[in-house]
Amino acid sequence: MVGTHDSPKGDLLEHIVVPVANETDAIKTAMALEPYNPDKVTALHVVEKGEGVPDKIPVEQSEELAAESYAAVRRVFPNADDHTAYARDVVGAIFKAADEVDASAIAYRSRGGNRIMQFLSGDRSLKLITQADRPVIALPQTDTDS
Repeated sequence: MVGTHDSPKGDLLEHIVVPVANETDAIKTAMALEPYNPDKVTALHVVEKGEGVPDKIPVEQSEELAAESYAAVRRVFPNADDHTAYARDVVGAIFKAADEVDASAIAYRSRGGNRIMQFLSGDRSLKLITQADRPVIALPQTDTDS
């Protein structure tokens, strides 16, 4: 099947963007995605920039986290591409990156957390699912996700 994310006839697993936060998250997410055998994978790490306020993590440390995350994804998907975004709005950066690499879908693994943490973070999962312009695949949790 041929198409883009705008067409329901496109192959959902043609090119998946996988947002990853750190090495542990990256390997768990890649392993959860592996059984679905996507054609192409792009690992995405968003470096949260403060835009007028101090950064949560120094940029150099965030870039190191990104490199470790990409290496973890490549343990499962050796030919995975990587993409680093710099933004305050993580979900917006995921959408922009998916556009930039022409992804057919976004696949993520919920990081959970209690309701207070979800409220404080603006519940990124909810935004990701409800505001996306392409399919969003919520990968199942594994036994090791607790």
